[in-house]
Amino acid sequence: MKQRMPQKNSIRIDEIDLKLEESESVLSEKIAEILGISRCEIIDYVVVKRAVDSRDKRKIQFVYSVDVKLSDPEKYFSEILLRDKGKVLRHRVRLQPPYEYEIKEVLFDKNKSRPVVIGTGPSGLFAGLLLAKAGLKPIVVEQGKKVEERVKDVNKFFTTGKLNVKSNVQFGEGGAGTFSDGKLHTVINNPRKKFVFEELIEAGASPEIGIDAQPHIGTDKLREVVKNIREKIIELGGEVRFETCLTDIEIRDEKVVAAVFNGNEKILVDDLILAIGHSARDTYQMLYDNKLAMEAKPFSMGVRIEHTAEMINRAQYGDFYRHPKLPTARYRLAVHLENKRSVYSFCMCPGGTVVAAASEEGRLVTNGMSEKAQDGKNSNSALLVGVSPSDFESEHPLAGIKFQRYWEEKAYQAGGGNYKAPTQLVGDFLENRPSVRFKNISSTYKPGTTLTTLNGCLPDYILASLREALPIFSRKVKGFANPEAVLVGIETRSSSPVRIVRDENFQSNIKGIYPAGEGAGYAGGIISAAIDGLKVAETVIMNHG
Repeated sequence: MKQRMPQKNSIRIDEIDLKLEESESVLSEKIAEILGISRCEIIDYVVVKRAVDSRDKRKIQFVYSVDVKLSDPEKYFSEILLRDKGKVLRHRVRLQPPYEYEIKEVLFDKNKSRPVVIGTGPSGLFAGLLLAKAGLKPIVVEQGKKVEERVKDVNKFFTTGKLNVKSNVQFGEGGAGTFSDGKLHTVINNPRKKFVFEELIEAGASPEIGIDAQPHIGTDKLREVVKNIREKIIELGGEVRFETCLTDIEIRDEKVVAAVFNGNEKILVDDLILAIGHSARDTYQMLYDNKLAMEAKPFSMGVRIEHTAEMINRAQYGDFYRHPKLPTARYRLAVHLENKRSVYSFCMCPGGTVVAAASEEGRLVTNGMSEKAQDGKNSNSALLVGVSPSDFESEHPLAGIKFQRYWEEKAYQAGGGNYKAPTQLVGDFLENRPSVRFKNISSTYKPGTTLTTLNGCLPDYILASLREALPIFSRKVKGFANPEAVLVGIETRSSSPVRIVRDENFQSNIKGIYPAGEGAGYAGGIISAAIDGLKVAETVIMNHG
């Protein structure tokens, strides 16, 4: 079965069920049966999606979507429509046109400056990659270190509590997603998504990410992937610089004319793509001082919850929880409470760890990650509560950053310093008493935890919302509110607290500046950020063309 899509219309079939004991080899038989044709009429087919259906614990199965190549797909499809007219069908069958991402190549004008991309998260990397493919020789700039060196700094922080404020889980090549296992699930239905997945696979990610309903690369594998994308940008004529921080911009007649790095190096620039991450707080301040239009935006805060992976597997798969075909189980939970707050799980890490994600001295932040194998003892997820600008002290565009910092400092103090995380068992949290010892579930967080109470680490309305939501979630995932489960505080960097305003041409009020991705307030994950970077880069290419 080939992994490349046919270059003409195919027929897509959704909702093909396979029992756990069935092999994928029976798909051709099921396809022929659904289409009412013989197997020999099928030229080829490709799996485009595979998911686990565990709603009925007595009959867990895989569900597939496939694209089928036939000699005359339009003719076959017309016959299927006539045959099934008026019937209620279990399978959705439709014509699927091919999609090829066209990259416009332009001649590099030596009289123009090279486009500059700030940040090497998914938005910056894919913007830089597309500009390089188009022949525009971009300069991609990252204030942190290249991924090989960054990993050493992060591991040192995990083991010693010594934070490098320029090289950590938030800052460095690949962005924050590099230490969040490379989750690629998105509800965005944008054709550019196919290009992003193809490039990730070419850079070393498993081809399975192209078909899994909950794709993830794994933080261990993602390090190789971002390095390979960097090398591809360089191979195509681009330049990638590390430990180079954007410290100022020069503006003339409401248009950017230069960017200043590390306080002293000036680069003339006509097109400046701001693919900064959601934690680039000093950069936000500099941009605000330079009169870029910005506004505070909603985001979410909360805690990480840890269960054993076996506990979640049992809850989701029942008696099949040890079946070798089934991946480590995951969940997605959400509830809208009477107090008008929403509580939801976020960045669920099957068989993963809770990680120290601080980027500033004296402020504590958590995140979660899984490696490719997802075989860790615990599974964890963020439990987040929505906050909005009305919760902040003022209407200042950067008020959300001040709000984050205040609570991160409170969490740092509650943990006792040295980036130890304040931690409380679910049972104690619900009963509003401090925890004194772990029971059957311990935390995976490093540099270490302090068993205490989470009171004072987050606003009261967030704590109250979490206490109300936990029993509700336990009705959806059996045992979710297990008294021995562990809550690790706090998570504050779910998304950017700031949006840099841009127009329909992706430019800010200062012409030539293109805010992009999650840090600019226009994405919410690796794929959406990468797609936003592509859209911005397309505009820059069009302007050069």
